[in-house]
Amino acid sequence: MRNLLFLIIGIFFGIVLIKGEVVSWFRIQEMFHFQSFHMYGVIGCAVVVGAISVQLIKRFNIKTIHGETINLQQKPLQFKAQLFGGILFGFGWAMTGACPAPIYALFGAGYLHMILVLASAIAGVWVYARIMDKLPH
Repeated sequence: MRNLLFLIIGIFFGIVLIKGEVVSWFRIQEMFHFQSFHMYGVIGCAVVVGAISVQLIKRFNIKTIHGETINLQQKPLQFKAQLFGGILFGFGWAMTGACPAPIYALFGAGYLHMILVLASAIAGVWVYARIMDKLPH
């Protein structure tokens, strides 16, 4: 039953991504060419909502729906890791036109070639796990 709830939430999130044109390859290209504010507005709103949510969780000691305490730990600044990770993520996003959530939304919308992008993303995670000890952390 719990997985069904997550599936319904995921489908709703995918519909929102499709209807908001967040997964549109043309919108993403506009962003990378600095031709439109659409994607910057969506990403900026997500950052603001995330920051407000974290502050509310910290101030009001909000717990999960199961009553567990949410433990938000401060991560140390890792300049090299964040720089190289961000560049790799940006390259993947620019080449495929999709970051992780839109991969599923586009596949669900019938863009079957996104299965190759999903397989590539999984392969990237696997490679990262294999060489994680050799990377700057």
